Amino acid sequence: MKRNILLFGTLWVGLTLSSCLEEYPKGQVEEDEAYSSAAEIERDLVGDLYNYIGGSTPSHGLQGTIRGVYDWNSITTDEQMMPVRGADWDDGGFWNRLYNHKWTASDGELSSTWKYLYEVISRCNRSLYFIDRYRFRLVLTNEQYEAFTAEVRGLRAMFYFYAMDMFGNIPLVADYNESLEDIVQSRRSAVYRFIFYELQEVAPHLAYERSNWLGNYYGRFTRPVAYFLLAKLALNAEVYCDDQWTDEERPDGTKILFDVDGQILNAWETTKYYCEAIADMGLDYYLEEDYGDNFAIHNETSHENIFVIPMDNTLYNNNFNYIFRSLHCAHGEALGWGTENGTCATISTMHAYGIFDDNPENRDYSKVDSRYYYNFFADTVYVNDKQVDDGYGNPLVYHPLEVAEDLTGSPFERNGGARMAKYEADYTAYNDGTLQNNDIVLFRYADVLLMLAEAKVRNGESGQAEMDKIRERAFVEKREATLDNLLTERLLELMWEGWRRNDLIRFQKFTSHYDSRINAIEDPRGFTTVFPIPGDVLILNPNLLQNPGY
Repeated sequence: MKRNILLFGTLWVGLTLSSCLEEYPKGQVEEDEAYSSAAEIERDLVGDLYNYIGGSTPSHGLQGTIRGVYDWNSITTDEQMMPVRGADWDDGGFWNRLYNHKWTASDGELSSTWKYLYEVISRCNRSLYFIDRYRFRLVLTNEQYEAFTAEVRGLRAMFYFYAMDMFGNIPLVADYNESLEDIVQSRRSAVYRFIFYELQEVAPHLAYERSNWLGNYYGRFTRPVAYFLLAKLALNAEVYCDDQWTDEERPDGTKILFDVDGQILNAWETTKYYCEAIADMGLDYYLEEDYGDNFAIHNETSHENIFVIPMDNTLYNNNFNYIFRSLHCAHGEALGWGTENGTCATISTMHAYGIFDDNPENRDYSKVDSRYYYNFFADTVYVNDKQVDDGYGNPLVYHPLEVAEDLTGSPFERNGGARMAKYEADYTAYNDGTLQNNDIVLFRYADVLLMLAEAKVRNGESGQAEMDKIRERAFVEKREATLDNLLTERLLELMWEGWRRNDLIRFQKFTSHYDSRINAIEDPRGFTTVFPIPGDVLILNPNLLQNPGY
């Protein structure tokens, strides 16, 4: 069954805004003396916000850290898992709960993730409040005011995107001085409308610049970043417009309409519009000839990356923990790091890459995707062309198909599973390799092409040309651009990049049983496609309602 036509964009009106859920303190400096110039406003009220996109503590940062946004969107899927390895990685059953969709509202890591997202939203609201307050006091030009507020509103919209995607019905905070008693919970579709409208409205005032290249706009929220998010929002319109996600119905993307520069377009046409807008900006976005260049130690020259978390082991404290926690300890030692021997790819992921035999000598390498060699350490491990010893006098060998939720007592307890190798190993990295120089890639042009292909297919058109570009770069044979093949292609291309939960929900496969998920919760109605509102948040504000199923 399909629902009524919905109209978004510049026709949106009348959202009731609500407040933040945390008691984040307001500024402690004397307000009348805080800022004396436009440069200080830009530095302290705009630039400071970028310190919170990455992170160095658990649950803080959009990527790079553990037990936060990335893990809730990755280890909950068929892409990767954290097996129990003897005395390691049980962690009170946390990773098992993620993999089997058995999380609860009392999970502290979920609460910390919620608080992180709303802390940044609150900081954005604070910045907007003070930019308005000082607009005329410092005689900001209209251009300065519009640029500063557009950038902060764009960042706030991005954090709302992650919060809405994860938690569904959430408070919509726009007033810095809103009191706790006035908090209300907005429907997911209302938050979605707000995000989309905000991005549309601020996009013309954002810098027409690349964000991933070194320079004045390095790491900043520029116009192509907004276009990427608008495309991602439109592609997921059927999910985000569905306020009753457990009733086994969805609205029809061809009937969800957007006002885009005076044109009324459906969800798939809107996705196409913003994907093509990125390509047509004249900012030199294209697929790098070498897939690995996007994740190299010095990847600031990538033509493919759109938005990154800047990394510099002497300037920033952002951490990248995923290789560190994935590699066997002997492998880490060979790299000069201490590592944790944890995360690995799943069996179904290995099958998608063409790995059907654990013994390399028995494989048909004509069927192995070339991205396997970029994305994984597997089979016998070498560092600088030297074979790595496992610490017991034997070659270290990762067995890509010897994977289970609990490997304790197995011959493959320490070396089961293919490990993360997406980012080039930085031998100058500090803190066991987590303070690296490789920028963390959040958005890139390959995803734009895959979104464009998918939108075309969903709209009854051919997405073959875009899919062909992705597969030609990987030197693999052409594959028909069907929805099923595009979902697989997204895994092959975007492995380890944090999009798998988003993709599986859109394709209605997030609650499927796969691999060895023998303990997976039965969820035929899909309530686990949205996480629960953390219990301590509900206690703080009893006006809020828990999501269905929890």
